Amino acid sequence: MQIYKGLKLDIQNVEVMSFIGGGGKTTTMFELGKELKELNKKVLITTTTAIYNPEEGYDYYFLKDIDSFNPKEGSITIFGNRVEKEKLFGDSPEKIDDIFKRNIFDYILIEADGSKRKPIKGHSHYEPVIPKQTTHTIGIIGLDSLDEEIEGIAHRPEIFTKITNAKYSDIINEETIVRYVLNPKGIFKETQGKRVLILNKAHDEGTILRGSIIREMLLNRGFKDDIFVTDIKNKKFY
Repeated sequence: MQIYKGLKLDIQNVEVMSFIGGGGKTTTMFELGKELKELNKKVLITTTTAIYNPEEGYDYYFLKDIDSFNPKEGSITIFGNRVEKEKLFGDSPEKIDDIFKRNIFDYILIEADGSKRKPIKGHSHYEPVIPKQTTHTIGIIGLDSLDEEIEGIAHRPEIFTKITNAKYSDIINEETIVRYVLNPKGIFKETQGKRVLILNKAHDEGTILRGSIIREMLLNRGFKDDIFVTDIKNKKFY
């Protein structure tokens, strides 16, 4: 299934989507961007933190100055502030809000959080960095964090353990992830627009089942936003 269909996006709308958490933010952004380009949409991919500097998969690339630009239909534009050590560092959320107000893009996809390639994380006081014009905040958790020790698998384990009332040596299970999602300082500590939770990397029957159990646990405890169990890399939704 295509990602935009799996997420139930109305492609007639203009959307600003901020991706937070860990476990597949960059992959989700670029795969979704490709789909939207094929639908003849004008797509901007950017960051308010930092991503690995893309070398392909785009039509235009800008650093700092994008003010006089108008993209063609069916295109992907990359925008950032600077490149250092193979990373593209983003501009301010206010700058992205200004770009949105110019109404030159149909979709703006933003990596608004860093996770050091870890599938789950604790948020420091200054993150995530989400522009005010965001219409969807997409929280992503990698299900490959299950059965792993917090200290080795979580980014900022010192914060993650406080959020989940756990110890560094504890093994992440379904209950750990549920506490992480529901805690006001957890994955959705900062949001704008509609909240969407993606439980990603459901690569086999066992992981699909455990992702589905987490979804049911969250719904039973009052979580009212959309939850998807996915294998984004292979475009599968469960």
